[in-house]
Amino acid sequence: MSLTVTNEVDLVVVGTGAGGMSTAISAAGHGLSVCLLEKSATWGGSTARSGGGVWIPGNDILRREAPADHLEDARRYLHAIVGDDVSPERIDAYIDRGPEALRFLIDRSELDLHWVPGYSDYLPEQPGGQAAGRSVEPRPFDVRRLGDDETTLTPFYAKAPANMVVLQEDYRWISTGLRTWRGPWHMLRIATRTAVARVRGQRMVGLGNALAGSLMLGVRRAGVPVLLNTAVVDLITEGNRVTGVVTSDGARIAGRRGVVLACGGFDHNEEMRRQYQREPASAALSLGATGNTGDGILAAQHLGAGTALMDDAWWAPSIPLPRRPWFALAERSLPRSLMVNDRGRRFMNESLPYVEATHAMFGGARGAGDGPAENLPAWLIFDQGYRDRYMFAGRPARTPLPQAWFDAGALIRADSIGALATAIGVEPHALEYTVTRFNRFAMDGVDTDFSRGESAYDHYYGDTSNKPNPSLGPLDRAPYYAAQMVPADLGTKGGLLTDHVARVLTDDGLAIDGLYAVGNTAAAVMGRTYAGPGATIGPALVFGYLAARHAAGLEPR
Repeated sequence: MSLTVTNEVDLVVVGTGAGGMSTAISAAGHGLSVCLLEKSATWGGSTARSGGGVWIPGNDILRREAPADHLEDARRYLHAIVGDDVSPERIDAYIDRGPEALRFLIDRSELDLHWVPGYSDYLPEQPGGQAAGRSVEPRPFDVRRLGDDETTLTPFYAKAPANMVVLQEDYRWISTGLRTWRGPWHMLRIATRTAVARVRGQRMVGLGNALAGSLMLGVRRAGVPVLLNTAVVDLITEGNRVTGVVTSDGARIAGRRGVVLACGGFDHNEEMRRQYQREPASAALSLGATGNTGDGILAAQHLGAGTALMDDAWWAPSIPLPRRPWFALAERSLPRSLMVNDRGRRFMNESLPYVEATHAMFGGARGAGDGPAENLPAWLIFDQGYRDRYMFAGRPARTPLPQAWFDAGALIRADSIGALATAIGVEPHALEYTVTRFNRFAMDGVDTDFSRGESAYDHYYGDTSNKPNPSLGPLDRAPYYAAQMVPADLGTKGGLLTDHVARVLTDDGLAIDGLYAVGNTAAAVMGRTYAGPGATIGPALVFGYLAARHAAGLEPR
């Protein structure tokens, strides 16, 4: 069938997550005409399903609300943890231009962010790390403000009652239940917030839904058309320049200044998962948006684009509950719990940030590359004292855990450590020895094997009332539980090679004229690590802004 040009704009943007909406707002704000395309029937992508945090050091909110910090410290920190996996120029662009980019987006959208107190960088003891935290998150957002767009907003990955908005700053405290006054106080805050919203007739959301909704208001304010159910199946080129896209219905949309791919990673492309990663990583264990099937990466590869980090992901150690994996964010850090492999041995500090924790499950920092997964299967072991004190997988302390979880094999319960070991296929003496040794560490407050509880990050999801170490507590009250732990992910981390203004590069480092990639379509500026809460969304916002400026001719070519 012969294809004809049905539309022409300055810039075609593919994908409606944080990266795509940032690009669209920024391009329109710099005078370009923009078309925003979305493959799915809903908009917001993985951003809408996320925690909504934003990690951009030195931004105006941090300068106003957080303890004094220096941009040079953030630069030192990011270079230290990322190392040689990412070009220094790209890291520096992110640090130097981040505050400017976020300011621009706040001015041209409805973003209303606040600092998350104490949510530390994920590796705060590294040079330049910040224990007080550099993360900001959106305030609750009334989705009625979206008008007709409300019905097509991608829902958060776990359903919550209407108007029941739990912010990141709430979650750490409600997970510890009644252990400190902060738990009930934050529960009261949530209840009050919910009651006020109900009285006002508001439909409030938080986290990623709030961030996505705030950005979409900016997209609409800028007059950018949004086309849902519009997949991109090919890129149009003239000579060596990308000049538009071909959509799934055969339409051609020309982009005079180029195309920005912001359409996510290959989370749900099982063939690419098998090609680049190893079991048990799979599409079935991804919490990313279901439309993320690597389309942008594949289209760019056909033009000679290079890729990096394809074996890695934004890993999320999770419990394979019957309906969906439960991202075990706080569960691993709470006292009276530990993790073991199929030999009954601990193999890491259980409180590690989630990407590092999953690397340890695989047996190293090379993502899910070649070779056997050394510490899988893995189990989170805890006792009844844990259940009496702490929330688990969204279930408050002391409430029964669903029998369906046990029937599915995600959870095992036994009256002794030895019996629990037998039930999960671990040698009983090995698990008994591990628990006995761990219990001595808990009593002393020092984990001499893996240093759990020494990092400020360990304490964030720990129990501050637990002494002598907020992250350590003995397992000594029957019955005992084992929760299966699997390497789920929040999205893939590997993607297209890009430069400091998000231009797509070949393996030789040459820019493909007119083609940009941001968000999880691009190889992560974080390399194989994770700087802090919001370090996926932060780069998506910043490099979307820089891509738009470059397309508008406002950055050096």
